[in-house]
Amino acid sequence: MWLTYSVLAAVSFGLRGILYHYTSQKPLNRNLLLFGTFTMGAIISIACALVYSSHWTAGALVGIQMGVFSFGANASMFKGFAVGKASLVAILTALPSVVVVLAAFALWNERLHAMQLIAFAIIVGGILLVRYSNDISLRNLQGAQWGLLAMLLFAANDLSGKWSTILEAELFPTLSYMFLTGASCFGIWWLRDRQRERAKLRQERVAAAVGRKAEAVAVIAATNENKDTGWSPKRTFLVGLAVGITNVVGMMFIVTAFDIGKAGLVSAVTALNVLIVLLYTRLVVKEVFSRPELAGIMLAFAGIVLMRLFGA
Repeated sequence: MWLTYSVLAAVSFGLRGILYHYTSQKPLNRNLLLFGTFTMGAIISIACALVYSSHWTAGALVGIQMGVFSFGANASMFKGFAVGKASLVAILTALPSVVVVLAAFALWNERLHAMQLIAFAIIVGGILLVRYSNDISLRNLQGAQWGLLAMLLFAANDLSGKWSTILEAELFPTLSYMFLTGASCFGIWWLRDRQRERAKLRQERVAAAVGRKAEAVAVIAATNENKDTGWSPKRTFLVGLAVGITNVVGMMFIVTAFDIGKAGLVSAVTALNVLIVLLYTRLVVKEVFSRPELAGIMLAFAGIVLMRLFGA
């Protein structure tokens, strides 16, 4: 069953990735979007905890740690995309499962037998091929530090989820703490951005008031452009809430998988969510698969078949 839950988590996170891909093309505030995403996760998790009369034990506080790691990982990933090479950051963020395997062995003595290790290597190899870019070289490593930080934080989040199951913390209280923490972090960041934007707007208005017509025209043009896009803070937040549904469902599946499966294998299978996004870009966006991408897809599915046959 751990493999089933892992695949369902991959599908959920794949749908989340599709929504992220769609919104990345729109003029919106990323922090406000993620604030909405984590807020919906908190709402659903708290509601489920109340419906199922969950116990709010000390072990569930691991969710706070998960929220901090998730916030840091997402922030680092987006920073890497902004200042560095997207393909390199994408490759690094595909590798948390490698860190999880090594850390799970060191922390909890989780061992993989030979066929599991082969299946794991095939899946990771397939993911790397999917995200491979021919123009990466030792001289072209912009954003590597942010991608590396994101990789480590995503791995830490997975390990924290596994730890919560070892502590026998109940699912919904743990996720409630996680999403409340993440929502608080992204909400504070958005408010800070909003204050900076307002301060900048006030400065521009003062400049316009003293006769600097060019800046006044720029302010009016920017205001009209924002109105034309339709991506108001309210709309951005509501879209974030919709994205949050896929995110919280994915977390429910992956934490359940961690409870009954090995952390490294669960993390590797869940990382296949990139294939869902890739299929979306092929069928909807009409992007053509490259040879490395096709080879990566076939390898990843071969790894899933081996995991199904020898995952016990």
